[in-house]
Amino acid sequence: MQSSSRNLSMTQVLLCGAIIVTLSMGIRHGFGLWLLPITQAQGWTRGTFSFAIAIQNLSWGVFGIFAGMAADRFGAFRVIIGGAVLYALGLIGMALSTSGLMFTLTAGILIGAAQAGTTYAVIYGVIGRNIPAEKRSWAMGVAAAAGSFGQFLMVPVEGFLISGLGWKEALLVLSAAVLLIAPLAFGLRENRFGPGQTPAREQTIFQALREALKYPSFQLLMAGYFVCGFQVVFIGVHMPSYLRDKGLSPEVASYALALIGLFNVFGTYAAGALGQRLSKKNILAFIYLARSVVITVFLIAPLSPLSVYIFASLMGLLWLSTIPPTNAVVAQIFGIQHLSMLSGFVFFSHQIGSFMGVWLGGKLYDVTGSYDIVWYIAIALGLFAAVVNLGVRETAIRRPQPAPVPQGA
Repeated sequence: MQSSSRNLSMTQVLLCGAIIVTLSMGIRHGFGLWLLPITQAQGWTRGTFSFAIAIQNLSWGVFGIFAGMAADRFGAFRVIIGGAVLYALGLIGMALSTSGLMFTLTAGILIGAAQAGTTYAVIYGVIGRNIPAEKRSWAMGVAAAAGSFGQFLMVPVEGFLISGLGWKEALLVLSAAVLLIAPLAFGLRENRFGPGQTPAREQTIFQALREALKYPSFQLLMAGYFVCGFQVVFIGVHMPSYLRDKGLSPEVASYALALIGLFNVFGTYAAGALGQRLSKKNILAFIYLARSVVITVFLIAPLSPLSVYIFASLMGLLWLSTIPPTNAVVAQIFGIQHLSMLSGFVFFSHQIGSFMGVWLGGKLYDVTGSYDIVWYIAIALGLFAAVVNLGVRETAIRRPQPAPVPQGA
């Protein structure tokens, strides 16, 4: 039996964490495939669907802060189990929704809360506590690559389920599959959070939060992550409809999303591995700049299935590759005691960007009949994020040391 101070093995953490992220992120990445089937069947506008997914991203960000606090205080496995149950209920609610409000409450708020408890911030907290700093960025890259593999694996499966069973039945099948996360959570159960165990802390939650929010580099990381959320969620949700509007078949969109997931396996792993050797802020600046370049070329080039697949492959390399260096910088600056919570706060900024990207995509499409304006915004924001990340300082924060206690006191 492990002692309370003994860490979980790296293999156990990465295996269980990777499968959890694969399921959670894999299902989430396919939600864009439901946009047209649901809006056509229910008689809703794309704005109605987009608003619910936008609320999902915002809910994920808000609940992610509290999920991170709970995971830092009580351990990740309880939070993950709760998230798995909420995920299943949310998918069932999506299938049974009869109004835009009910769809927003289930697909939006409920699944957003579920994702907060089953994705990166919580898993990275376990990685930070159990894997040494010299391998931490690499391990975060492995976990992020698992989420990318989930997209490659799950998006075609979700497309097959929709076409073979129908969109409602597909959601019900996924609601059962997502419950596999619950038993995997026990592989991340840390003895340091057992009965009578209280992890030692130098700071309270509010002290750690106040310190981070006042620190300029933390603010710059949050600004960059806002852009990440805007770009990837706009593309992930609206690209299938964009391609359909341009006359391409639904299969092209499914293959494109799968390619994003496949190439993101390599991109996120590479970003995590390079983060052990190179400046993480420079890696982030390059990723954001490269995204703007790739989107620009995609819009200029003649549209065809081949151009879509090339775009998807290149974007895949850049898709979630921001996650390992961003979270590794947070751990490097502030330490690991409140890593899940601070990662949750950075991710909240990401989700505000996600909200804006998916909502603006639907709103401006309904107003203008085109996605062009949102594509241009995504390009401009990528250039902005490249600049702000160059200003990040990666060195550990220097906290004032307590005054020495006089001898004999």
